[in-house]
Amino acid sequence: MNYNYNYGHNPKPLDEFKRFFMQGSALPALILVNIAVWVFVQVLKVIFFFYNSPDGEALNMMLMHALAIPASIPALSLKPWTLLTYMFLHFDVWHILFNMLWLYGFGRIFIEFLPSRQLVMIYFFGGICGGLFYVLAFNIFPVFKPVVPVSFALGASASVMAIVTAIAVYVPNYTIQLFLLGKLKIIYLAAILFVFDFFMIPSGNAGGHIAHIGGALFGATYIFIYRYSKMASQFMALPDVFRNFFRKFLTRNKPDHSSDYTYRRPVSDEEFNLKKKDTQKKIDEILDKISKGGYDCLTKEEKEFLFKTSSKR
Repeated sequence: MNYNYNYGHNPKPLDEFKRFFMQGSALPALILVNIAVWVFVQVLKVIFFFYNSPDGEALNMMLMHALAIPASIPALSLKPWTLLTYMFLHFDVWHILFNMLWLYGFGRIFIEFLPSRQLVMIYFFGGICGGLFYVLAFNIFPVFKPVVPVSFALGASASVMAIVTAIAVYVPNYTIQLFLLGKLKIIYLAAILFVFDFFMIPSGNAGGHIAHIGGALFGATYIFIYRYSKMASQFMALPDVFRNFFRKFLTRNKPDHSSDYTYRRPVSDEEFNLKKKDTQKKIDEILDKISKGGYDCLTKEEKEFLFKTSSKR
């Protein structure tokens, strides 16, 4: 499935931002939670300043030990909640600014093609996967052994990379306009970011780059499963290719030679056409429901109706 779209820019960005944050969907909620946590931390820093901690180090260390994910496995076992809290924790304004801009831009592309509930799932599980990659790498490779007891990771970068990679794999031909670089397909941008993170591991912030890679791998794997695996229909929407196949199969015109004439031609053409129209409408409603929630979300009656209809056409 290939797409070729251009990501347009709204001529009134302030109005667009207002509408975006007032819509109450999952994407603005994720951004607002990140911003709220950051603002809360900054307020605490001001309070700590008045109590003789001008650099906020005491607060930083307290929050780091309570909410950031530790590289030490024993420490993580005592604070398992940090696998979730670390992805909402930012101390530096530039750190949260860039993360939220990436989340905003690629999150909007994501919800053009996929349900917002999947955006939330990829954000959380991508962040968890990135955090686990960080922890495992620091405990496997000897180069990190001296810093394992004192190393922590924080930030939404792994979650954001999961979303960027997921939508890039899902709609690889979607193009965006980049400053100084012009138009670029998002699949190329995702590949560049992945390679950049890999080669930047020895250059500093190794834990962050490893977490990014873990998040990106989760995002790509999720989409591959979503699009191609039969298991995907158990917990997410069917891909459009299957939905179109079922629609074509169920609505094609074939003579009925079966002995069980469930749909007998009515006396009048008007009654026959009306019944045929109602049947088609119900098929479309069921297929739309499968597309949004998967086959398992159907009721027993809907599954039986779909089966009987497909077997008689």
